[in-house]
Amino acid sequence: MLSVTPDSFRLAEVFTIARGSRTQADVLTVRAMAGGRVGQGECVPYARYGESLDSVTKEIMDLPEGISRQNLQDALPAGAARNAVDCALWDLAAKTTGTPVWQLAGLPKPKPQITAFTLSLDTPENMRAAAAKHAFRPLLKIKLGTPDDMARLEAVRAGAPTSKIIVDANEGWTAEVYADLAPHLMRLGVQMVEQPLPAGQDDMLAEIERPLPVCADESCHDRASLPGLKGKYDMVNIKLDKTGGLTEALALREAALAEGYKIMVGCMVGSSLAMAPAVLVAQGAAVTDLDGPLLLAEDRAAPLVFDEAGVHPATAELWG
Repeated sequence: MLSVTPDSFRLAEVFTIARGSRTQADVLTVRAMAGGRVGQGECVPYARYGESLDSVTKEIMDLPEGISRQNLQDALPAGAARNAVDCALWDLAAKTTGTPVWQLAGLPKPKPQITAFTLSLDTPENMRAAAAKHAFRPLLKIKLGTPDDMARLEAVRAGAPTSKIIVDANEGWTAEVYADLAPHLMRLGVQMVEQPLPAGQDDMLAEIERPLPVCADESCHDRASLPGLKGKYDMVNIKLDKTGGLTEALALREAALAEGYKIMVGCMVGSSLAMAPAVLVAQGAAVTDLDGPLLLAEDRAAPLVFDEAGVHPATAELWG
């Protein structure tokens, strides 16, 4: 049996990207119940992909009773609804068998992973102050995608002179803007740029020089996305809310690596329950970006641990 509950988590600070701002994370919690045991999963419906709390709830509640994880892959498309159910079913299997998900999936025992910390879009002055506050973190991610990007980037580098930096343009640039900014990104030590051009309008990435790695986010959802990325991207950002769960995320990772892509594992702004299965996908990834809980003022019980070693795998009390 499946149940769906909407939950909200207050953010520690207003979080802004090029598309807008938010003060809370609105998520759906799915519980899969069988034999007196309960598995949990979380998803973050995303308007960019035509999802809402109501539409995703309906998708889940319309599923047939007792659906298996295998049948789920065909019953729902890649997206938030399938993600929450898939992860809840993995958790239920772990609790039913007493075997951790990583073992059920045939994976090595997971270890902590250094994660990026995302700086919200703001004025250059405020972003410099935020960068200085978080300069102890080894990897900072900057949300860009506006005409004032260079001033913001210069300010962040001044505030955090030793941190590695990656940038996310959130589809906000043109090919001309990217070509103009690329030398400056290199000068400031940026390691990678994420989704510089809009998905579906990114063919120019195959025509222009890419002096630093370019990562597909909105352009990459699941394995079916891979043929359209060839020659345009160097990395793929795997997010469980895009792949439709852990099952497809692991398959996408394997397929992308086989085709020569490096792996980034990212997240929407959600709680530790949403990050827990993604930590398994992030093992050995070139970039881990699972900082959702670090942006929250409140979290789940038994939350993930973040320390100098990075984000730690979940305990059984949380997931898996």
